[in-house]
Amino acid sequence: MQIAKLEVPRCLVGEGPVWDVGSGLLFWIDILGRKVHNLDPVTGATRTWEVPGVIGSMALREGGGAIVALADGVYALDFDAGECTLIASSPDLDDQVQLADGKVDRRGRFIVGSSDRGMKDARGKLYVLEPGASQLRVIDDGITLSNGPCWSPDNATFYHADSIRNEIYAYDYDIETAAVSNRRLFASTAELGGIPDGATVDTLGGVWSAICEGGKLVRFLADGSIDRIIDMPVRLPGSVMFGGAGLDRLFVPSLDPSFMGRANDPLDGETFVIDGLGFTGLPEPRFAG
Repeated sequence: MQIAKLEVPRCLVGEGPVWDVGSGLLFWIDILGRKVHNLDPVTGATRTWEVPGVIGSMALREGGGAIVALADGVYALDFDAGECTLIASSPDLDDQVQLADGKVDRRGRFIVGSSDRGMKDARGKLYVLEPGASQLRVIDDGITLSNGPCWSPDNATFYHADSIRNEIYAYDYDIETAAVSNRRLFASTAELGGIPDGATVDTLGGVWSAICEGGKLVRFLADGSIDRIIDMPVRLPGSVMFGGAGLDRLFVPSLDPSFMGRANDPLDGETFVIDGLGFTGLPEPRFAG
């Protein structure tokens, strides 16, 4: 196994990596930097789009461009014009609550959570954005800091973390309706030194979670037990995503603690790639709207 730093723009809060199988490009976001980045790993070329607000997550669209979850709603990002246009929101989003991490399910819907801006109260919710809809539909609530949505390979289980509680949950997931049920504790990160941040699932059903503040990545088995721990060269890994031609490379953006008024290390905010893990990921779907 080898961990390498990518030669890409450094982030304040690097999160939300998305590997696009069709183009062979890696996308990721800088939440507080208000940017979407991409990288062509073959040529080393990068590109950056600025967005008009704090960005919680992004996903690519089947029709081109992307959708981005900004604080007050989901916007369409036109890659050519560099412009964002609001496509859906919710009256729940206000000066206390903002959108956060999100991913697309295998029917082309965008599942996105919201978080309490003060990260203290359980004001957040989970929403689904159906293609063509202009309103976000609530599927769960009582969340403080939403993170790490992902699905089992058979679509039957949805994983989602409330980072402030140091807990990852599993739900039964109805892929036909996007309904979630039977929420239960999947894993706690309280003994791992940090909070569960972004996550992904490999082809064998293992759940990979970035343990922010804990300086590690953890692979959980489907029963919630720990299978593997990878120590990272930074304390604040933000998320994980398999990519590369064989979907066998793990990409890991990170956070720079200077945004919290803390001293940083030289590698904080950089993006890394891990080779030689022996696992492969699943293709990320595009939003169908």
